[in-house]
Amino acid sequence: MTGTAEPAVAPRTAVPVPPRPAGQRGRRWRYAGTVAVFLLPSAIPLMLYTIIPMLGSLWTSLHEWNLINEMRWVGLGNYAELLTDPRTLTAFGNTLYFIAGYLPLVYAGGLGLALLLNKAMRGRSLLRGIYFLPVITSWVVVALMWKWLLNPASGLVNWALGLAGITGPGWWTDPAWAMPAVILASAWKDLGFVMVILLAGLQAIPREFTEAALVDGASAWQRFRRITLPLLSPSTFFVVVISLINGFQVFDQVRIMAGANAQVVVTQIYDLTFRYGRAGMASALSWLLFAVVLIVTVVQIRAQRRWVTYG
Repeated sequence: MTGTAEPAVAPRTAVPVPPRPAGQRGRRWRYAGTVAVFLLPSAIPLMLYTIIPMLGSLWTSLHEWNLINEMRWVGLGNYAELLTDPRTLTAFGNTLYFIAGYLPLVYAGGLGLALLLNKAMRGRSLLRGIYFLPVITSWVVVALMWKWLLNPASGLVNWALGLAGITGPGWWTDPAWAMPAVILASAWKDLGFVMVILLAGLQAIPREFTEAALVDGASAWQRFRRITLPLLSPSTFFVVVISLINGFQVFDQVRIMAGANAQVVVTQIYDLTFRYGRAGMASALSWLLFAVVLIVTVVQIRAQRRWVTYG
C-alpha cells in the first residue's frame, strides 16, 4: 500500500518591521512645540503668580521674618509653635463652624431654587438672572449691605423680628452671633451659583425616568428621593467640593462683618503677617491650611464612588 506524500511546509520567515521614518520623530517634536506655544499664555502666568509664590511661601515658612529684616532660619519651628498654639485650634474650629452652617444652608437653598426654576413658568429666565446677581457682586458690597441689615440697633432684620415680638440678637457685634451672621450672608450670596449648577444637573436627567415612575404610581417625594437625588449626585458632588474649598478660605465677609468676633484661619494668616509681623508663621499656617484642604478633597474624591451615580 502506498501513501500520498504530504507537501513540505515552508518555514515561516519573520516579517521585517519597516524602520520608523526619520520625519515622524520630527513631526512629533513640532507638534509638541506647537502645543507648548499655545500653552505658554496660560503656563507663564501660572508659573509666575501661582507656583513660584507657593514655593516662596514654603521657603518663608521655614524662617522667622517680619517683612523688613533678613530672614532667620528656624526650620519646622513655626509649624511646631502653631500646632501648640490654642489660637490655631480656635481658628480652625471657627472655620469648621462656618462650613457646618454654610454648606447645608447654601445647598438646600440652591436645590430649592433649582427645583422651582426647573418648572415651566413665566419669567423664569428673569428670575435666574436675579438670583445669580449676588454671585457676581463684590463681597465688600454684600458684606456691608448685610452688616447694615443685621445692625442690632437700626437693622431691618431686628426691626422685622421686633414686629413679631422677638428681641433680635446682637448679630455681628456679639461673639456668639457673629458667625451665624456671616453664614447667613455667605449662603445668600452663593445661592445663585449653587442653583445654576444643580439646575443644569436637573435638566440633564432624562424625562423617561420620571414618566416611568409616574406610570408606576410613585409619589412626588418618592420620585425626588429615588430618581432626582441619585441622578443629581454628580452635580451635588461638584457643589460640595467647591463649597468646602471656598469655606476653608473664607475671609472677606468675616473681616468686614465680624472682625475679631469670629477669627478664622485666613484672617489669622492676615493678622500674623500685617499686624504682628510674623510672615514666616503666617506662611506655615497657610501650608497647614493647604494640607487640610488637600486631605479633605482627596477623601471626598475617594468617597464619591460610594454615593455618586454617573449615568
